[in-house]
Amino acid sequence: MTLSATRRLALLLCLALPGAAAAADYHVQQDKSTLGFTATFQGAPFQGSFSQWHADIRFDPVRLANSKFDVTVDTTSAATGDADRDGALPGADFFNATKYPQAHYLTTGFMRLDGTRAIAHGNLTLRGVSHPLDLTVTFTSQPGGTALMDVTGTLKRLDYGVGGGEYADTSVIGDKVTIQAHLVLSAK
Repeated sequence: MTLSATRRLALLLCLALPGAAAAADYHVQQDKSTLGFTATFQGAPFQGSFSQWHADIRFDPVRLANSKFDVTVDTTSAATGDADRDGALPGADFFNATKYPQAHYLTTGFMRLDGTRAIAHGNLTLRGVSHPLDLTVTFTSQPGGTALMDVTGTLKRLDYGVGGGEYADTSVIGDKVTIQAHLVLSAK
């Protein structure tokens, strides 16, 4: 292949691939986006969400090295729809929100799975404890500089001391918690 043919091929690939431009910084449309979790109590799943959180998103599905997530969550804003559970979550036995009012996730890199999906490698800090956490990211470009991003991952709550002590019995409260987010993004 000649140099000219190589350049033409590269140009065609850039034109054909959505999002092939430089990484975009995105604004999260909070009123259209959700950040939540699914856990189990006595074997039955329940869902919760956080109403107060902030995410700085830079994402380039073609050149993932240019991408970055920096997410801060107000742990006092957790709600599950159950008054007893919602009253306990900010307490010392669970999020200990008085001492640790925020959880923080920061990416360290990305790995491509296919044209729309990637794995975000990062670290989650919760209750002052940090552990690596991988998240599966599905990114869909939309017309007009907007995009949809769905994120999911699983953590073990006891690794972070959430629900320890008398609440450490995993037959009552399951250890695995699935995190999920649906983000509606607009280019900054």
